[in-house]
Amino acid sequence: MALRYTAPPNWPPPPAGWTPPPGWKPDPSWEPAPQGWEFWVEDSVDGFAEAPGHPSASTGPTKTPPPPFTGKPTTNSWFARHKILTGIGAASVLLIVLVAALSGGGGGNPDEPVADSAATQTQDDEKSAKNLAAEEAAEAERLAEEDAAAGAQAEADRLAEEQRLADEAAAAEAAAAEAARQGSVAQQNAYRSAVNYLDFTAFSRSGLAGQLEFEGFSAPDAEFAIARLETEGGVDWNAQAAASAANYLEFTSFSRSGLVDQLRFEGYTAEQAEHGVSTTGP
Repeated sequence: MALRYTAPPNWPPPPAGWTPPPGWKPDPSWEPAPQGWEFWVEDSVDGFAEAPGHPSASTGPTKTPPPPFTGKPTTNSWFARHKILTGIGAASVLLIVLVAALSGGGGGNPDEPVADSAATQTQDDEKSAKNLAAEEAAEAERLAEEDAAAGAQAEADRLAEEQRLADEAAAAEAAAAEAARQGSVAQQNAYRSAVNYLDFTAFSRSGLAGQLEFEGFSAPDAEFAIARLETEGGVDWNAQAAASAANYLEFTSFSRSGLVDQLRFEGYTAEQAEHGVSTTGP
């Protein structure tokens, strides 16, 4: 009984009557044969196969089948030749298509497609160059605008900082001036006492200073209080001389010269005494 090769169902079917040559191996890309697959079977008479390994009545003992095939096919196998021929055929078809495309269907000037392609490429290059130049110009303009905006903001910040420092300096100067105007606590107390004395009766400048010193204020504090009165317009010495002259006349009689002398004695200047006497008049 002769043996016949049977390919697994998940392998490509071989040509009819094909038998693997010695050393043939299946393509590694094929899937593995089903487990327990019989690659060699006995040819049977009338379609029946005898059990492998038992002798036949007509042909004698059966042949032992070759071992299963593994690895890659040799160059003489039908499968290898089939793959090579298929690749050559596909390459030939691709070459024919490329030649037909380049020749423009076999008609016209063969140089025209090349020239058209070169012209198109040149136009594309020119467009690309123009687009690139436009993009670079737009980017440069954007950067210039950003720099200008940053410079303007920096200048605005600088001016705002200068104004803030100037305002702080002015506020500090005003606070210092106010503190200097009001003076120390002792000077402020001397000032309030001077105002109270003037509200009570008339005083010359020296008479008011003497009264403040008599109350216990130092001479500098008394002078500060009187100077503050004069600066702020809180005292008019001519008016004080007139008020003192009127007070003296209410108390007793005076001649003009006697009243002038009395006012001078109280500390008024000659001009202030003359003004006081002239205002109340004897």
